[in-house]
Amino acid sequence: MLQISLWKRVLIIGVCVLGIIYAAPNLFYARVEAHNDALAAAASAGFETEEQATARAGWPDWLPSGLVNLGLDLRGGAQLLAEVQLADVYKARMDALWPELRNVLADERATIGAVRRAPSDADTLRVQIGEPAAMTRALELAATLATPVVSLSGIGQNDLAISAEGDQIVITLSDAEKTATDSRTMQQSLEIIRRRVDEVGTREPTIQRQGSDRILIQVPGIGSAEELKALIGTTAQLAFQPVIARGSDANAIAGVGEVIYPSIEEKGLYYTLDAVPVVTGEELTDARPDFDQNGSPAVSFRFNPSGARKFGEYTGANIGKLFAIVLDNEVISAPVIQSHIPGGSGIITGNFTVESSTNLAVLLRAGALPAKMIFLEERTIGPELGQDSIDAGSLAASVGMVLVVVFMIASYGLFGVFATVALGVNMALIFGVLSLIGGTLTLPGIAGIVLTIGMAVDANVLVFERIREELHTARGPARAIELGYEKAMSAIVDANITTFITAVILFVAGSGPVRGFAVTLTVGIATSVFTAIFVTRLLMVFWFERRRPKTITV
Repeated sequence: MLQISLWKRVLIIGVCVLGIIYAAPNLFYARVEAHNDALAAAASAGFETEEQATARAGWPDWLPSGLVNLGLDLRGGAQLLAEVQLADVYKARMDALWPELRNVLADERATIGAVRRAPSDADTLRVQIGEPAAMTRALELAATLATPVVSLSGIGQNDLAISAEGDQIVITLSDAEKTATDSRTMQQSLEIIRRRVDEVGTREPTIQRQGSDRILIQVPGIGSAEELKALIGTTAQLAFQPVIARGSDANAIAGVGEVIYPSIEEKGLYYTLDAVPVVTGEELTDARPDFDQNGSPAVSFRFNPSGARKFGEYTGANIGKLFAIVLDNEVISAPVIQSHIPGGSGIITGNFTVESSTNLAVLLRAGALPAKMIFLEERTIGPELGQDSIDAGSLAASVGMVLVVVFMIASYGLFGVFATVALGVNMALIFGVLSLIGGTLTLPGIAGIVLTIGMAVDANVLVFERIREELHTARGPARAIELGYEKAMSAIVDANITTFITAVILFVAGSGPVRGFAVTLTVGIATSVFTAIFVTRLLMVFWFERRRPKTITV
Protein backbone atom coordinates (compact mmCIF):
# COMPACT_ATOMS: atom_id res chain seq x y z
CA MET A 1 0.00 0.00 0.00
CA LEU A 2 0.98 3.63 -0.53
CA GLN A 3 1.75 4.58 3.06
CA ILE A 4 4.13 6.79 5.04
CA SER A 5 4.33 6.35 8.80
CA LEU A 6 3.37 9.24 11.07
CA TRP A 7 6.88 9.91 12.37
CA LYS A 8 8.22 10.15 8.81
CA ARG A 9 5.45 12.59 7.89
CA VAL A 10 6.27 14.77 10.89
CA LEU A 11 9.99 14.64 10.07
CA ILE A 12 9.52 15.57 6.41
CA ILE A 13 7.16 18.46 7.22
CA GLY A 14 9.47 19.60 10.04
CA VAL A 15 12.50 19.74 7.72
CA CYS A 16 10.54 21.72 5.14
CA VAL A 17 9.23 24.20 7.73
CA LEU A 18 12.71 24.70 9.23
CA GLY A 19 14.16 25.27 5.78
CA ILE A 20 11.55 27.93 5.01
CA ILE A 21 12.08 29.64 8.39
CA TYR A 22 15.88 29.81 7.97
CA ALA A 23 15.52 31.02 4.37
CA ALA A 24 12.97 33.73 5.28
CA PRO A 25 15.52 36.37 6.52
CA ASN A 26 16.91 36.59 2.99
CA LEU A 27 13.59 38.11 1.86
CA PHE A 28 14.32 41.06 4.20
CA TYR A 29 18.05 41.23 3.54
CA ALA A 30 18.71 44.91 4.34
CA ARG A 31 16.76 44.86 7.61
CA VAL A 32 18.32 41.65 8.87
CA GLU A 33 21.82 42.77 7.83
CA ALA A 34 21.41 46.06 9.71
CA HIS A 35 20.13 44.08 12.74
CA ASN A 36 23.19 41.79 12.66
CA ASP A 37 25.64 44.67 12.20
CA ALA A 38 24.12 46.54 15.15
CA LEU A 39 24.43 43.49 17.40
CA ALA A 40 28.06 42.95 16.38
CA ALA A 41 28.99 46.61 16.84
CA ALA A 42 27.33 46.80 20.25
CA ALA A 43 29.01 43.60 21.41
CA SER A 44 32.42 44.91 20.28
CA ALA A 45 32.03 48.34 21.88
CA GLY A 46 30.34 47.14 25.06
CA PHE A 47 27.45 49.57 24.71
CA GLU A 48 24.60 50.26 22.29
CA THR A 49 23.88 53.58 20.58
CA GLU A 50 20.41 54.83 19.72
CA GLU A 51 20.98 54.14 16.01
CA GLN A 52 22.09 50.60 16.79
CA ALA A 53 19.03 50.03 18.97
CA THR A 54 16.79 51.17 16.11
CA ALA A 55 18.55 48.89 13.64
CA ARG A 56 18.39 45.95 16.04
CA ALA A 57 14.65 46.46 16.51
CA GLY A 58 14.15 46.12 12.74
CA TRP A 59 14.20 42.32 13.04
CA PRO A 60 12.87 40.20 15.94
CA ASP A 61 15.60 38.70 18.09
CA TRP A 62 13.71 35.43 18.45
CA LEU A 63 13.73 34.76 14.69
CA PRO A 64 16.74 33.29 12.85
CA SER A 65 18.96 36.05 11.47
CA GLY A 66 21.41 34.08 9.36
CA LEU A 67 21.89 35.38 5.83
CA VAL A 68 23.42 34.06 2.64
CA ASN A 69 26.58 36.14 2.29
CA LEU A 70 26.94 37.84 -1.08
CA GLY A 71 30.26 37.44 -2.86
CA LEU A 72 32.37 40.17 -4.40
CA ASP A 73 30.68 39.90 -7.80
CA LEU A 74 27.22 40.36 -6.26
CA ARG A 75 27.87 42.82 -3.46
CA GLY A 76 30.65 44.91 -4.92
CA GLY A 77 33.94 45.51 -3.14
CA ALA A 78 37.66 45.39 -3.81
CA GLN A 79 40.12 42.85 -5.16
CA LEU A 80 43.91 42.86 -4.92
CA LEU A 81 46.52 40.49 -6.29
CA ALA A 82 49.66 40.85 -4.18
CA GLU A 83 53.13 39.47 -4.74
CA VAL A 84 55.07 38.69 -1.56
CA GLN A 85 58.72 39.69 -1.78
CA LEU A 86 60.23 36.48 -0.46
CA ALA A 87 63.73 37.77 -1.15
CA ASP A 88 63.24 40.26 1.71
CA VAL A 89 63.01 37.34 4.13
CA TYR A 90 66.26 35.85 2.84
CA LYS A 91 67.98 39.23 3.25
CA ALA A 92 66.66 39.61 6.80
CA ARG A 93 68.00 36.15 7.65
CA MET A 94 71.45 37.00 6.32
CA ASP A 95 71.48 40.38 8.10
CA ALA A 96 70.55 38.71 11.38
CA LEU A 97 73.17 35.98 10.85
CA TRP A 98 76.09 38.40 10.39
CA PRO A 99 76.38 39.55 14.07
CA GLU A 100 76.19 35.94 15.25
CA LEU A 101 78.88 34.81 12.83
CA ARG A 102 81.08 37.78 13.72
CA ASN A 103 80.88 36.90 17.42
CA VAL A 104 81.67 33.23 16.77
CA LEU A 105 84.71 34.07 14.64
CA ALA A 106 85.89 36.77 17.07
CA ASP A 107 86.68 34.12 19.68
CA GLU A 108 89.48 32.83 17.45
CA ARG A 109 90.59 36.06 15.83
CA ALA A 110 94.23 35.25 16.61
CA THR A 111 94.00 32.28 14.23
CA ILE A 112 91.50 33.53 11.67
CA GLY A 113 92.55 37.15 11.53
CA ALA A 114 90.41 40.21 10.97
CA VAL A 115 86.83 39.59 9.90
CA ARG A 116 84.67 41.87 7.80
CA ARG A 117 81.49 41.57 5.76
CA ALA A 118 82.04 41.69 2.01
CA PRO A 119 79.54 42.98 -0.58
CA SER A 120 77.16 40.29 -1.80
CA ASP A 121 73.69 39.58 -3.16
CA ALA A 122 70.76 40.14 -0.80
CA ASP A 123 70.27 36.41 -0.15
CA THR A 124 73.97 35.72 0.45
CA LEU A 125 76.33 36.50 3.31
CA ARG A 126 80.00 36.86 2.35
CA VAL A 127 82.55 37.23 5.13
CA GLN A 128 86.21 37.91 4.41
CA ILE A 129 88.81 36.60 6.87
CA GLY A 130 92.34 37.88 7.29
CA GLU A 131 94.08 34.46 7.27
CA PRO A 132 92.90 32.33 4.29
CA ALA A 133 95.04 29.44 5.58
CA ALA A 134 92.64 29.13 8.53
CA MET A 135 89.58 28.78 6.26
CA THR A 136 88.93 25.19 7.36
CA ARG A 137 88.64 26.27 10.98
CA ALA A 138 86.49 29.26 10.00
CA LEU A 139 84.09 26.96 8.14
CA GLU A 140 83.88 24.68 11.18
CA LEU A 141 82.93 27.63 13.38
CA ALA A 142 80.39 28.89 10.83
CA ALA A 143 78.85 25.41 10.67
CA THR A 144 77.98 25.63 14.37
CA LEU A 145 75.33 28.24 13.45
CA ALA A 146 73.49 25.82 11.16
CA THR A 147 70.34 24.14 12.51
CA PRO A 148 68.12 21.35 11.12
CA VAL A 149 65.42 22.41 8.68
CA VAL A 150 62.00 22.57 10.35
CA SER A 151 59.83 20.85 7.73
CA LEU A 152 58.84 17.31 6.76
CA SER A 153 60.51 17.60 3.35
CA GLY A 154 63.77 18.88 4.86
CA ILE A 155 64.36 16.17 7.47
CA GLY A 156 68.08 15.48 7.87
CA GLN A 157 69.17 18.73 6.17
CA ASN A 158 70.58 21.93 7.63
CA ASP A 159 69.22 25.40 7.02
CA LEU A 160 72.54 26.90 5.85
CA ALA A 161 74.71 26.10 2.83
CA ILE A 162 78.28 27.09 3.80
CA SER A 163 81.22 27.13 1.40
CA ALA A 164 84.53 28.94 0.76
CA GLU A 165 85.61 31.11 -2.16
CA GLY A 166 89.20 32.26 -1.80
CA ASP A 167 89.44 34.18 1.46
CA GLN A 168 85.65 34.50 1.85
CA ILE A 169 83.09 32.41 3.70
CA VAL A 170 79.93 32.21 1.56
CA ILE A 171 76.64 31.42 3.33
CA THR A 172 73.21 31.03 1.75
CA LEU A 173 70.00 29.32 2.77
CA SER A 174 69.85 25.71 1.64
CA ASP A 175 67.24 24.74 -0.95
CA ALA A 176 65.26 22.85 1.70
CA GLU A 177 65.32 25.87 4.01
CA LYS A 178 64.24 28.19 1.20
CA THR A 179 61.27 25.95 0.48
CA ALA A 180 60.33 25.81 4.16
CA THR A 181 60.85 29.56 4.56
CA ASP A 182 58.68 30.32 1.52
CA SER A 183 55.90 28.14 2.91
CA ARG A 184 56.07 29.72 6.37
CA THR A 185 56.21 33.24 4.95
CA MET A 186 53.18 32.71 2.73
CA GLN A 187 51.17 31.07 5.52
CA GLN A 188 52.07 33.87 7.93
CA SER A 189 51.17 36.51 5.34
CA LEU A 190 47.81 34.85 4.66
CA GLU A 191 46.98 34.66 8.36
CA ILE A 192 48.00 38.25 9.12
CA ILE A 193 46.05 39.62 6.15
CA ARG A 194 43.02 37.61 7.23
CA ARG A 195 43.26 38.95 10.79
CA ARG A 196 43.62 42.53 9.59
CA VAL A 197 40.62 42.25 7.28
CA ASP A 198 38.49 40.48 9.90
CA GLU A 199 39.32 43.17 12.48
CA VAL A 200 37.32 45.78 10.57
CA GLY A 201 34.22 43.60 10.31
CA THR A 202 34.15 42.84 6.59
CA ARG A 203 31.99 39.97 5.42
CA GLU A 204 33.29 36.71 4.02
CA PRO A 205 36.61 37.85 2.52
CA THR A 206 38.38 35.53 0.09
CA ILE A 207 42.09 35.35 0.93
CA GLN A 208 44.01 32.59 -0.79
CA ARG A 209 47.43 31.73 -2.10
CA GLN A 210 48.01 31.72 -5.85
CA GLY A 211 51.16 30.14 -7.17
CA SER A 212 54.38 30.28 -5.18
CA ASP A 213 54.45 33.92 -4.08
CA ARG A 214 51.09 35.57 -4.77
CA ILE A 215 47.98 36.17 -2.66
CA LEU A 216 44.49 36.94 -3.97
CA ILE A 217 42.44 39.17 -1.67
CA GLN A 218 38.73 39.77 -2.34
CA VAL A 219 36.73 41.75 0.22
CA PRO A 220 33.00 42.34 -0.44
CA GLY A 221 31.44 45.52 0.87
CA ILE A 222 34.62 47.60 1.14
CA GLY A 223 34.65 51.00 -0.56
CA SER A 224 37.65 50.79 -2.89
CA ALA A 225 40.91 49.03 -3.64
CA GLU A 226 42.77 52.00 -2.12
CA GLU A 227 40.93 51.52 1.17
CA LEU A 228 41.86 47.84 1.17
CA LYS A 229 45.50 48.65 0.37
CA ALA A 230 45.61 51.11 3.24
CA LEU A 231 44.46 48.36 5.57
CA ILE A 232 46.85 45.61 4.53
CA GLY A 233 49.48 47.34 2.42
CA THR A 234 51.95 48.06 5.18
CA THR A 235 54.22 45.64 7.01
CA ALA A 236 53.53 47.43 10.33
CA GLN A 237 56.92 46.55 11.82
CA LEU A 238 57.04 48.29 15.19
CA ALA A 239 60.21 48.82 17.22
CA PHE A 240 61.29 50.79 20.28
CA GLN A 241 64.85 52.04 19.72
CA PRO A 242 67.27 54.22 21.72
CA VAL A 243 67.86 57.72 20.28
CA ILE A 244 71.54 58.62 19.74
CA ALA A 245 71.06 62.02 18.11
CA ARG A 246 68.71 64.03 15.94
CA GLY A 247 69.19 66.61 13.23
CA SER A 248 67.99 68.04 9.91
CA ASP A 249 70.60 66.55 7.54
CA ALA A 250 68.82 64.06 5.27
CA ASN A 251 72.16 62.96 3.78
CA ALA A 252 73.87 62.18 7.08
CA ILE A 253 75.77 58.90 7.17
CA ALA A 254 74.91 56.47 9.93
CA GLY A 255 77.75 55.02 11.97
CA VAL A 256 78.38 51.35 12.61
CA GLY A 257 75.39 49.84 14.40
CA GLU A 258 73.26 52.93 13.76
CA VAL A 259 70.33 53.82 11.50
CA ILE A 260 68.84 57.16 10.48
CA TYR A 261 65.05 57.42 10.17
CA PRO A 262 62.83 60.44 9.36
CA SER A 263 60.24 61.80 11.76
CA ILE A 264 56.57 61.63 10.85
CA GLU A 265 55.59 64.34 13.34
CA GLU A 266 58.13 66.95 12.22
CA LYS A 267 59.05 67.21 8.54
CA GLY A 268 62.79 67.65 7.99
CA LEU A 269 63.75 66.08 11.31
CA TYR A 270 65.85 62.92 11.30
CA TYR A 271 66.73 60.64 14.19
CA THR A 272 69.94 58.65 14.54
CA LEU A 273 69.01 55.46 16.39
CA ASP A 274 70.68 52.38 17.74
CA ALA A 275 70.09 49.74 15.05
CA VAL A 276 69.22 47.09 17.66
CA PRO A 277 65.70 47.63 19.08
CA VAL A 278 65.05 47.30 22.79
CA VAL A 279 61.64 45.75 22.11
CA THR A 280 59.86 44.89 18.85
CA GLY A 281 56.24 44.61 17.81
CA GLU A 282 56.53 40.83 17.87
CA GLU A 283 56.42 41.04 21.67
CA LEU A 284 53.14 43.00 21.70
CA THR A 285 50.13 41.15 23.06
CA ASP A 286 47.55 43.90 22.58
CA ALA A 287 47.11 47.32 20.97
CA ARG A 288 43.96 49.45 21.14
CA PRO A 289 42.88 52.95 20.09
CA ASP A 290 42.89 55.29 23.08
CA PHE A 291 43.22 58.95 24.08
CA ASP A 292 46.18 60.63 25.74
CA GLN A 293 46.05 62.96 28.75
CA ASN A 294 45.17 65.87 26.46
CA GLY A 295 42.24 64.03 24.88
CA SER A 296 44.03 63.48 21.57
CA PRO A 297 43.78 60.13 19.74
CA ALA A 298 46.55 57.68 20.65
CA VAL A 299 47.26 53.94 20.75
CA SER A 300 47.74 52.03 24.01
CA PHE A 301 49.78 48.84 24.00
CA ARG A 302 50.85 45.96 26.21
CA PHE A 303 53.86 43.63 25.94
CA ASN A 304 54.23 39.96 26.78
CA PRO A 305 56.30 39.07 29.90
CA SER A 306 59.59 39.03 27.98
CA GLY A 307 58.93 42.37 26.31
CA ALA A 308 57.61 43.87 29.54
CA ARG A 309 60.81 42.94 31.38
CA LYS A 310 63.07 44.46 28.71
CA PHE A 311 60.87 47.56 28.40
CA GLY A 312 60.84 48.07 32.17
CA GLU A 313 64.60 47.57 32.57
CA TYR A 314 65.43 50.02 29.79
CA THR A 315 63.06 52.77 30.94
CA GLY A 316 64.30 52.41 34.49
CA ALA A 317 67.95 52.79 33.45
CA ASN A 318 67.45 55.64 30.94
CA ILE A 319 65.21 58.22 32.64
CA GLY A 320 65.46 61.59 30.91
CA LYS A 321 66.56 60.17 27.55
CA LEU A 322 64.66 60.06 24.24
CA PHE A 323 63.12 56.76 23.25
CA ALA A 324 61.94 56.41 19.62
CA ILE A 325 58.85 54.51 18.57
CA VAL A 326 59.52 53.37 15.01
CA LEU A 327 56.92 52.07 12.56
CA ASP A 328 58.12 50.79 9.19
CA ASN A 329 61.42 52.73 9.39
CA GLU A 330 59.77 56.01 10.34
CA VAL A 331 59.78 57.61 13.80
CA ILE A 332 56.17 58.20 14.75
CA SER A 333 57.04 59.49 18.23
CA ALA A 334 60.17 60.06 20.33
CA PRO A 335 59.08 60.89 23.88
CA VAL A 336 61.38 61.53 26.82
CA ILE A 337 61.39 58.73 29.37
CA GLN A 338 59.92 60.46 32.42
CA SER A 339 60.02 57.53 34.82
CA HIS A 340 60.42 53.79 35.14
CA ILE A 341 57.55 52.05 33.28
CA PRO A 342 56.93 48.64 34.83
CA GLY A 343 54.19 46.26 33.77
CA GLY A 344 54.96 46.43 30.05
CA SER A 345 52.17 48.79 29.03
CA GLY A 346 52.26 52.28 27.57
CA ILE A 347 50.75 54.65 25.03
CA ILE A 348 51.85 55.84 21.59
CA THR A 349 51.08 59.50 20.91
CA GLY A 350 51.46 61.44 17.71
CA ASN A 351 49.50 63.35 15.10
CA PHE A 352 46.75 60.75 15.00
CA THR A 353 43.13 61.01 14.03
CA VAL A 354 40.57 58.62 15.50
CA GLU A 355 40.59 56.68 12.23
CA SER A 356 44.38 56.49 11.95
CA SER A 357 44.80 55.43 15.59
CA THR A 358 42.20 52.70 15.07
CA ASN A 359 43.92 51.48 11.90
CA LEU A 360 47.34 51.48 13.59
CA ALA A 361 45.95 49.47 16.50
CA VAL A 362 44.50 46.96 14.04
CA LEU A 363 47.83 46.61 12.24
CA LEU A 364 49.82 46.20 15.44
CA ARG A 365 47.35 43.75 16.96
CA ALA A 366 47.34 41.60 13.83
CA GLY A 367 51.13 41.48 13.72
CA ALA A 368 53.75 42.45 11.19
CA LEU A 369 53.80 41.06 7.70
CA PRO A 370 56.99 39.02 7.28
CA ALA A 371 57.80 40.58 3.90
CA LYS A 372 56.84 43.51 1.72
CA MET A 373 54.04 43.05 -0.81
CA ILE A 374 53.74 44.53 -4.29
CA PHE A 375 50.20 44.87 -5.64
CA LEU A 376 50.11 43.59 -9.20
CA GLU A 377 46.39 44.07 -9.77
CA GLU A 378 43.77 46.32 -8.21
CA ARG A 379 40.09 46.13 -8.94
CA THR A 380 37.09 47.91 -7.47
CA ILE A 381 33.62 46.53 -8.18
CA GLY A 382 30.87 49.02 -7.45
CA PRO A 383 27.62 48.00 -5.74
CA GLU A 384 25.70 48.99 -8.88
CA LEU A 385 27.51 46.33 -10.90
CA GLY A 386 26.88 43.84 -8.12
CA GLN A 387 23.17 44.70 -8.16
CA ASP A 388 23.12 44.22 -11.94
CA SER A 389 24.58 40.74 -11.42
CA ILE A 390 21.95 39.93 -8.82
CA ASP A 391 19.17 41.15 -11.13
CA ALA A 392 20.54 39.14 -14.07
CA GLY A 393 20.94 36.03 -11.94
CA SER A 394 17.45 36.41 -10.46
CA LEU A 395 15.98 36.82 -13.94
CA ALA A 396 17.77 33.71 -15.20
CA ALA A 397 16.59 31.69 -12.20
CA SER A 398 13.01 32.97 -12.53
CA VAL A 399 12.83 32.26 -16.28
CA GLY A 400 14.31 28.81 -15.74
CA MET A 401 11.85 28.02 -12.97
CA VAL A 402 8.84 29.25 -14.96
CA LEU A 403 9.81 27.17 -17.99
CA VAL A 404 10.33 24.08 -15.84
CA VAL A 405 7.01 24.57 -14.08
CA VAL A 406 5.16 24.99 -17.39
CA PHE A 407 6.80 21.89 -18.81
CA MET A 408 6.06 19.74 -15.74
CA ILE A 409 2.42 20.74 -15.48
CA ALA A 410 1.89 20.37 -19.23
CA SER A 411 3.53 16.94 -19.23
CA TYR A 412 2.26 15.42 -15.98
CA GLY A 413 -0.83 17.39 -14.96
CA LEU A 414 -1.56 17.12 -11.24
CA PHE A 415 1.66 15.24 -10.61
CA GLY A 416 3.47 18.15 -12.27
CA VAL A 417 1.82 20.48 -9.74
CA PHE A 418 3.20 18.29 -6.95
CA ALA A 419 6.68 18.55 -8.52
CA THR A 420 6.28 22.34 -8.74
CA VAL A 421 5.43 22.62 -5.04
CA ALA A 422 8.42 20.42 -4.22
CA LEU A 423 10.61 22.67 -6.40
CA GLY A 424 9.56 25.73 -4.37
CA VAL A 425 10.36 23.87 -1.15
CA ASN A 426 13.70 22.86 -2.67
CA MET A 427 14.66 26.50 -3.33
CA ALA A 428 13.73 27.41 0.25
CA LEU A 429 15.83 24.53 1.59
CA ILE A 430 18.86 25.60 -0.48
CA PHE A 431 18.78 29.15 0.90
CA GLY A 432 17.98 27.86 4.38
CA VAL A 433 21.04 25.59 4.39
CA LEU A 434 23.30 28.32 2.95
CA SER A 435 22.06 30.75 5.61
CA LEU A 436 22.60 28.19 8.35
CA ILE A 437 26.19 27.40 7.37
CA GLY A 438 27.03 31.02 6.49
CA GLY A 439 27.67 30.15 2.84
CA THR A 440 28.68 32.74 0.28
CA LEU A 441 26.66 33.18 -2.90
CA THR A 442 28.54 34.26 -6.02
CA LEU A 443 27.49 34.65 -9.63
CA PRO A 444 28.67 31.09 -10.43
CA GLY A 445 26.73 30.06 -7.32
CA ILE A 446 23.58 31.42 -8.92
CA ALA A 447 24.44 29.31 -11.96
CA GLY A 448 24.61 26.32 -9.64
CA ILE A 449 21.12 27.12 -8.34
CA VAL A 450 19.76 27.47 -11.89
CA LEU A 451 21.29 24.08 -12.71
CA THR A 452 19.72 22.65 -9.56
CA ILE A 453 16.28 23.77 -10.75
CA GLY A 454 16.60 21.45 -13.73
CA MET A 455 18.14 18.65 -11.68
CA ALA A 456 15.39 18.94 -9.04
CA VAL A 457 12.67 17.88 -11.45
CA ASP A 458 14.87 15.30 -13.18
CA ALA A 459 14.23 12.84 -10.34
CA ASN A 460 10.49 13.56 -10.57
CA VAL A 461 10.55 12.84 -14.29
CA LEU A 462 12.16 9.45 -13.63
CA VAL A 463 9.54 8.64 -10.99
CA PHE A 464 6.56 9.82 -13.04
CA GLU A 465 7.67 7.95 -16.15
CA ARG A 466 8.13 4.80 -14.09
CA ILE A 467 4.66 5.20 -12.57
CA ARG A 468 3.24 5.62 -16.09
CA GLU A 469 4.79 2.28 -17.09
CA GLU A 470 3.63 0.50 -13.95
CA LEU A 471 0.02 1.59 -14.49
CA HIS A 472 -0.13 -0.95 -17.37
CA THR A 473 0.85 -3.91 -15.18
CA ALA A 474 0.33 -3.05 -11.51
CA ARG A 475 -2.83 -3.84 -9.55
CA GLY A 476 -4.29 -0.42 -8.92
CA PRO A 477 -2.88 3.12 -8.85
CA ALA A 478 -1.53 2.89 -5.28
CA ARG A 479 0.68 -0.06 -6.21
CA ALA A 480 1.78 1.66 -9.42
CA ILE A 481 2.90 4.77 -7.49
CA GLU A 482 4.71 2.66 -4.90
CA LEU A 483 6.53 0.61 -7.55
CA GLY A 484 7.35 3.78 -9.49
CA TYR A 485 9.26 5.20 -6.54
CA GLU A 486 10.95 1.88 -5.70
CA LYS A 487 12.19 1.14 -9.22
CA ALA A 488 13.26 4.72 -9.99
CA MET A 489 15.30 4.96 -6.80
CA SER A 490 18.48 3.35 -8.15
CA ALA A 491 18.58 5.62 -11.19
CA ILE A 492 18.00 8.72 -9.03
CA VAL A 493 20.75 7.76 -6.58
CA ASP A 494 23.25 6.89 -9.34
CA ALA A 495 22.70 10.13 -11.24
CA ASN A 496 23.02 12.33 -8.17
CA ILE A 497 26.02 10.50 -6.69
CA THR A 498 28.05 11.09 -9.86
CA THR A 499 27.10 14.77 -9.84
CA PHE A 500 27.93 14.97 -6.13
CA ILE A 501 31.39 13.49 -6.75
CA THR A 502 31.97 16.09 -9.47
CA ALA A 503 30.91 18.88 -7.10
CA VAL A 504 33.29 17.62 -4.40
CA ILE A 505 36.19 17.55 -6.89
CA LEU A 506 35.36 21.12 -7.96
CA PHE A 507 35.34 22.23 -4.32
CA VAL A 508 38.65 20.56 -3.45
CA ALA A 509 40.54 21.44 -6.62
CA GLY A 510 38.90 24.79 -7.39
CA SER A 511 39.07 28.17 -5.72
CA GLY A 512 37.00 31.34 -5.39
CA PRO A 513 33.94 31.38 -7.66
CA VAL A 514 34.46 27.72 -8.63
CA ARG A 515 34.06 26.76 -4.99
CA GLY A 516 30.94 28.91 -4.76
CA PHE A 517 29.47 26.97 -7.66
CA ALA A 518 30.47 23.67 -6.04
CA VAL A 519 28.87 24.59 -2.70
CA THR A 520 25.50 25.56 -4.16
CA LEU A 521 25.55 22.53 -6.44
CA THR A 522 26.28 20.18 -3.53
CA VAL A 523 23.57 21.67 -1.35
CA GLY A 524 21.18 21.63 -4.32
CA ILE A 525 21.82 17.94 -4.96
CA ALA A 526 21.01 17.03 -1.36
CA THR A 527 17.84 19.14 -1.21
CA SER A 528 16.58 18.09 -4.65
CA VAL A 529 16.93 14.38 -3.82
CA PHE A 530 15.10 14.98 -0.53
CA THR A 531 12.23 16.86 -2.13
CA ALA A 532 11.91 14.46 -5.08
CA ILE A 533 11.86 11.30 -2.98
CA PHE A 534 10.07 12.46 0.14
CA VAL A 535 8.17 15.72 -0.43
CA THR A 536 6.45 14.80 -3.71
CA ARG A 537 5.67 11.34 -2.35
CA LEU A 538 4.12 12.86 0.79
CA LEU A 539 1.99 15.16 -1.37
CA MET A 540 0.84 12.16 -3.38
CA VAL A 541 -0.03 10.27 -0.20
CA PHE A 542 -2.10 13.20 1.13
CA TRP A 543 -3.91 13.49 -2.23
CA PHE A 544 -4.46 9.75 -2.56
CA GLU A 545 -5.80 9.35 0.99
CA ARG A 546 -8.25 12.19 0.39
CA ARG A 547 -9.51 11.24 -3.09
CA ARG A 548 -9.03 7.43 -3.23
CA PRO A 549 -9.08 7.40 -7.07
CA LYS A 550 -9.78 4.10 -8.87
CA THR A 551 -7.66 5.15 -11.83
CA ILE A 552 -5.06 7.86 -12.40
CA THR A 553 -3.57 9.46 -15.47
CA VAL A 554 0.04 10.59 -15.58
